Amino acid sequence: MQLITEMLIGIGLAMDACAVSIAGGANTKKKGGMLRPAILAGVFFGIFQFGMLFIGGLGGESLRAFVSGIDHWVAFGLLAFIGGKMVIEALREPEERKVDLLDGRMLLLLALATSIDALGVGVGLAFAGDSLLSSAAVVGITTAAISAASVFVGHRYGSHIGNRMEIIGGMILIAIGANILQSHLFG
Repeated sequence: MQLITEMLIGIGLAMDACAVSIAGGANTKKKGGMLRPAILAGVFFGIFQFGMLFIGGLGGESLRAFVSGIDHWVAFGLLAFIGGKMVIEALREPEERKVDLLDGRMLLLLALATSIDALGVGVGLAFAGDSLLSSAAVVGITTAAISAASVFVGHRYGSHIGNRMEIIGGMILIAIGANILQSHLFG
């Protein structure tokens, strides 16, 4: 898979973590104290996205032989489902979240919750035959960078933009799934 596509997948998957990081930044009151929450958000969210995508990919590779004739449909279905779910959740009434990025237990749970989608994407990437380690690394690094930057954005602009990021991320994943399907059917 090309680096640009891997980065787009990373951007799409990072939008949940981005929204949480924006909310965390909005809840952080000290301007001088933004570096530590930004680093923690980047590290936690990046590592979990990397790990979940890699684990999903390993599981997908073991199943690929069984679904080799329809692998492109499976990859499309997973990406479209996950992307659609992100869009639908973002369009629902926003819930008030008090996100403390300095609370290690909360950050661990948030990192796990926001990376579940990466598990399914990893399965889809394995079906598409893409390089698992490379994709996971790019997704992890992209998520880390976006999450860290989002803490500062949230501190400056507030949590009301978080849902828009999830919509954009969902649409990116749907587009990548459609591209995988199109390239296998017509490519």
